[in-house]
Amino acid sequence: MAESKPAHLEPSKLGTKAYWDALYTTELTTHTSDPSLEGTVWFDDSDAEAKILSYLSPNRDDSDSDNEDDDHSPNPHPHDLTPSTASILDLGCGNGSLLFSLRDDGWSGHLLGVDYSPHSISLAKSIAQSRENEDLKSVEFKVWDVLNGDIPSISPPTGWDLVLDKGTFDAVSLSSETDSLGRRINEGYGERVLQLLKTGGIFLVTSCNWTETELRTWFETSTAPNDGKTKLKMAGRVDYPSFSFGGVKGQTISTLCFEKVVVE
Repeated sequence: MAESKPAHLEPSKLGTKAYWDALYTTELTTHTSDPSLEGTVWFDDSDAEAKILSYLSPNRDDSDSDNEDDDHSPNPHPHDLTPSTASILDLGCGNGSLLFSLRDDGWSGHLLGVDYSPHSISLAKSIAQSRENEDLKSVEFKVWDVLNGDIPSISPPTGWDLVLDKGTFDAVSLSSETDSLGRRINEGYGERVLQLLKTGGIFLVTSCNWTETELRTWFETSTAPNDGKTKLKMAGRVDYPSFSFGGVKGQTISTLCFEKVVVE
């Protein structure tokens, strides 16, 4: 396993629980006053949720890719998930927007959103209750800390088919906290994801703070194998419109797909 890791991000208030508690308290108050206002949809300016849904769709057409770069050619389907049965966990679910979108798109299996802010979970549950004429039985929300929560308390016996992260690793990476090993807490994030996934399950992570190369380093290279038996391996990517600056191509956010595979 390579020793080199990306340079850590400068700590920010966005890496603190106090910040998110305050944000979701405000958004819950606003939603209570006007149920049509459901709070922030992260990466909405990049249309991330629609692209994630398209990527996960069993009927995905890779010929519609926005990115024609030869290095980012269309991928084969990275999964064999069935919308009616796939178990899906959203880490740091916020207001539950991504799970609601998945449910609306036909993903009707076990959908669970977790967040360490109880105010976030209150908001998500309130939104679920305020949506009229919709069957929300397949969407569940719980207060749970991805880095410290008891995994058996929220995970199926064999693990989750799909684990989602839309900005949560970004927030964790902005925390100044360290773990029992003296590491910045984001360094142990991939290890927790491995424990949550079933073998063959996939992890779909979206970030605006880390490049694709850095995400691969954090999750594919720097995450220690679980019990020396399983690891995360990149299985695909979501394409976003790219831009060029100084002769270098890039994009404002990145979404990568990793599969939990057996170490060879």
